Amino acid sequence: MNPPAPDAPFSLQGLVWMRLGERNLGGPRRIELLAQIAACGSITQAAKAVKLSYKAAWDAIDSMNNLAGEPLVERVAGGKGGGGTRLTPRGELLVANFRRIQAEHQRFIEHLSRQSGALADDFLLIRSMGMKTSARNQFLGRISRIQRGAVNDEVALELANGMELVAVLTHESVENLGLQVGSEAFALVKASSVILLAGDGDQGARYSARNCLPGTVQRLSAGAVNTEVVLDLGAGASIAAVITNQSCTDLGLAPGQPARALFKASSVIVGVAA
Repeated sequence: MNPPAPDAPFSLQGLVWMRLGERNLGGPRRIELLAQIAACGSITQAAKAVKLSYKAAWDAIDSMNNLAGEPLVERVAGGKGGGGTRLTPRGELLVANFRRIQAEHQRFIEHLSRQSGALADDFLLIRSMGMKTSARNQFLGRISRIQRGAVNDEVALELANGMELVAVLTHESVENLGLQVGSEAFALVKASSVILLAGDGDQGARYSARNCLPGTVQRLSAGAVNTEVVLDLGAGASIAAVITNQSCTDLGLAPGQPARALFKASSVIVGVAA
């Protein structure tokens, strides 16, 4: 990279990222995705407008719904073309609030830039760092209980939809994270760790997995070997599982059908905001 010219004008730039408490909902690109959904009424067209793949757009929506604790986007049945997608009132409010905050932020940045002219060679760099993880499923909630054990502790996390996730952590991890009942934390679960059961009844089934979340099949994304299955857990929450195409066929999974997501407590990674 070439160094800037000695007389190059100095300016400040910055991006706005929206949070609800400790919840990071995203920045301009995710908000623009929501705005395009409102304008187009289509996930496909909105994804193209912000240069995201269809799957990446849905992943972003799932993440925002989970972190917001309620749906920001909803499907619309019927109408021209057989239906579409629109923002919920909460989603519309989020976009409107972001636009207002963004305008105020821009005025603030312009004010700082004008002031920076008198600072000669002094430079101010503001960098926002976000968490990146390979885990497909991310949940936010509050710790409802901690059960101490001889070696490990069982930590229960209550989600916004009222469901509970259970994780098994070492004493040291619980202490290092500062976990306490009532504190906010997030849970990560890899899609490959999630086992699916078709139907909404146990039918006498017994299993060792500590977590069992009931939901409805929201969508299927088939690949050459595996299929990603996303379950709607209610209140905007969802969970994804990656299973073989043959398993998907054998289970008879289809959008709208009930299913349950199972995963071991040892498969749950717990974290807290820094």
